[in-house]
Amino acid sequence: MIAAPVELSPLSRHREPGQTLARSALFSVLWLILVAGAAGLAAAPRTLPAVLNVKVDAPAPQEVLAPRSVSFESEALTQQARERAAAAVADVYDPPNSRIARQQVLLLRDVIGQIDDLRADNRIALVEKQAQLTSLPDLPLTDASASLILRFSEDAWITAQNEALTALERVMQSQVRADQLEGVRRSAPALLSVDLTDEQVTAVTALINPLIIPNSLYNDVATNEARQAARDNVGPVVRQIIRGQAVLTRGQVVTAADLEALRALGMIEVGGDQRQLWVTGAAALLAGVILAAYNWRFRPEVARSLRMASALTILALLYLAVAVLALREPMPMPLLLPTAALAIIFTALTGPHFTLLAVVLLSGLVALMSEGQPELAAYNISMGMIAAVVLQRADRLNLFFWSGLGAALGGVGVLVVAALREPTLEPVDVALRIAVAIVNGGASTAIALLILFAIGGLLGFTTALQLVELSRPDHPLLRYILRNAPGTYQHSLQVANLAEQAAELIGINPLLMRVAALYHDCGKALNPQYFIENQLDRTNIHAGLEPIASAERIIRHVEDGLMLANRHRLPPRIRDFIAEHHGTLTTRYQYARAVEAAGGDASLVDEKPFTYPGPAPRSRETAVLMLADSCEAKTRADRPQTDEHITKIVTGMIDDRIRRGQFDATGLTLQELAIIKRSFINTLRGLYHTRIQYPEMAESSTAATPAPPASQESSPPAAQTHVDPPASHPDPGQRPATV
Repeated sequence: MIAAPVELSPLSRHREPGQTLARSALFSVLWLILVAGAAGLAAAPRTLPAVLNVKVDAPAPQEVLAPRSVSFESEALTQQARERAAAAVADVYDPPNSRIARQQVLLLRDVIGQIDDLRADNRIALVEKQAQLTSLPDLPLTDASASLILRFSEDAWITAQNEALTALERVMQSQVRADQLEGVRRSAPALLSVDLTDEQVTAVTALINPLIIPNSLYNDVATNEARQAARDNVGPVVRQIIRGQAVLTRGQVVTAADLEALRALGMIEVGGDQRQLWVTGAAALLAGVILAAYNWRFRPEVARSLRMASALTILALLYLAVAVLALREPMPMPLLLPTAALAIIFTALTGPHFTLLAVVLLSGLVALMSEGQPELAAYNISMGMIAAVVLQRADRLNLFFWSGLGAALGGVGVLVVAALREPTLEPVDVALRIAVAIVNGGASTAIALLILFAIGGLLGFTTALQLVELSRPDHPLLRYILRNAPGTYQHSLQVANLAEQAAELIGINPLLMRVAALYHDCGKALNPQYFIENQLDRTNIHAGLEPIASAERIIRHVEDGLMLANRHRLPPRIRDFIAEHHGTLTTRYQYARAVEAAGGDASLVDEKPFTYPGPAPRSRETAVLMLADSCEAKTRADRPQTDEHITKIVTGMIDDRIRRGQFDATGLTLQELAIIKRSFINTLRGLYHTRIQYPEMAESSTAATPAPPASQESSPPAAQTHVDPPASHPDPGQRPATV
């Protein structure tokens, strides 16, 4: 299950064009602040060694000793290694083409049919039959093969032709390349049944060998991609310089390798800090553009959220500021960079995919700020990526601790590898660095949880931990619903099952959908008697009410739900589901009664008192919940006995909501609606499958058997089984069967 990230706030909003443009502009400004801040932080003054003015192919003006140990990538050696790896990649061929296999098998069937016709034609002499077989246009046989086939008995020929079809199909299903063709043909007899006679083997081989042709063609594009992948998989070839080592001697002709070493040591005079400013600023600009483009393309709801953009920007700037301070200190202080903590926070807020990209880019900026130390970059990337991958949805508290532990182990692994590559490093220094990495991983969990708790309360984000807490059955509001409106509670559980399974399939957060479904009808708990699922005696309270009064009591459960949500401090994202799950639909049953009371003239009835206040769903999540709520209520009322009836209900509900414009601001695609439809049908089929009728059993006792209580699955009285057509609203308080 490709997992969907946790939605943290009401991000998907239907706004006026001017509002959207203003927010988009402000979002862009926030990313520019990140770029400017990163560039300024990266160019902060640092103590650098004395610089030199040297050129390739010119004599060195003085002897140069390395002021520190450093390892760096040699571009020339790396390029050579990559080209060697690309040359070692074999040519790539396409998978076997099943169309070619079918074509050849059909051709063999046609040839066998022609042979059958010749064998059965008694008017033609044997010599003429043999001549015709040797001149078949599709498969000319040799004289020996033709004679052998004509002399077979009927049973022997049937066995031979069946074996030929089977063997050819088997061969053509495997990969046959042009350079392998002769070898495949030579090995074909080995595939034949051992029960065949030598003559049958010879005949079958003569039939199938000419029809074995290449079915796997050379793929130039795939070959080039594989070779490029081989190049990309080659790690950088590093050159290690030990502190005190002579990099240049006086008068030595400077080579490109020497220049690489001097650049790695930061000893070349190329504008000093000004160049560092331009380089790091350009890298920061590129990182900002990539992160912004990723969100606009794949997470538009995050990109348009000012609160989310502000939080991500501030956190990234704080991380870079800490990096500047840490990089001014000697090892192992830079190893305390809170990369894992940042990855945990980003994963909890936006999901692992954006986090992986952000970790790589920010770690790259830190590597530039550290004058290109590859070990530090690998250390930060390893810790951040492992933390994000382990955490993923962040829906369990123990995952945070495992994430910190995984980050620590990843950092330790990088440090061990780096120590093996730097033999001059003292064991005490290695142990100290490993201890720092372990402390960093453990502290990352605590730091991330504290920050998530703080920003969750201050900025109104709905974190996965909050969702887990809200899903607990002992939550006060869930207990209140269960106590006051048990039927509504059961209805919400069924809606949660529908919504959660559909969410998994279309890539939205299933935990958010389950929690939202549990609370979406919480307002019914204040007046449960107006809703059919809570009426044990099936008494229609609404029959004695005026249509407007009846509609007001039904619609009021949305307002009551928002009031209860505020009282119990439910996150804003959950309140969106309460407000939007009926959208701007109409209580059709009450409206129809009002039209009937007006003599059937709809123009005399104001539809506004019978319409939910909305708004219509403004995100994919609330749209899925609207459909799940409607389909579950309609199915519960109709009690479908066939799959076709269930399909008709779900299809009708989806079509009705589209027709009424309820999904205009959600971004749902037709493909996603089709997936939701299939998911609902499968789930409802399991809930409302046809049950067998158990036979009556005779009592051994003469005592009267008390009648069993009516089950929930028994049909309601005929007077209360009317249900609106699919276009009507399925809320269980709008119809006689649901009031």
